[in-house]
Amino acid sequence: MARVRILQNEEAPAKSKAFLEKIEENGAAVLNLYRTLAHSPSTLTNTVKLGKVLLDQAELSPQLREMVILRIAILLGSQYEWNQHVPIALGAGVTQQQIDSIHIWPESEHFDKKERAVLRYADQVTLNIRATDRAFGTLHRYLSERSIVELTASIGYWGMIARLLEPLEVEMDEFAAGSAEKLYGGKPG
Repeated sequence: MARVRILQNEEAPAKSKAFLEKIEENGAAVLNLYRTLAHSPSTLTNTVKLGKVLLDQAELSPQLREMVILRIAILLGSQYEWNQHVPIALGAGVTQQQIDSIHIWPESEHFDKKERAVLRYADQVTLNIRATDRAFGTLHRYLSERSIVELTASIGYWGMIARLLEPLEVEMDEFAAGSAEKLYGGKPG
């Protein structure tokens, strides 16, 4: 059971209610995460907007981003995040074999050198905040500086989402959004 109420639109503060209704109008799913964040209107709107920017306006490939989100979900124990992002990852080109072996990626044959560099960096930043010079240097061989910034922002963002979901014990949604578009829809807000 969630530690704070999952607000329905009519229970939410006016600014949150309007924002949730806009998400619905844009064809996106209103997740329990959003309904939990609705207690704090500014937190809700800005959290969703940043997620949308990282999904829609990044140079970083959706495949790498989703692989990293799944890895973060494993490292931080966020089943909610995992459930929402597996279908998105599949749609972004992450293979079922990669999903099945991402928890043991260093031993898996299903990841190429670029993916390994990204996952190593994601592991280090998620668990230690910092990455070693070696991990960063390897990553830099495969990604532009813009993509590295977006990757690092994505690691921080989805790590933050896990750190909201888990301590607040946000209940699983009865559905998976299924796509990045269904997570955020058009232009909320």
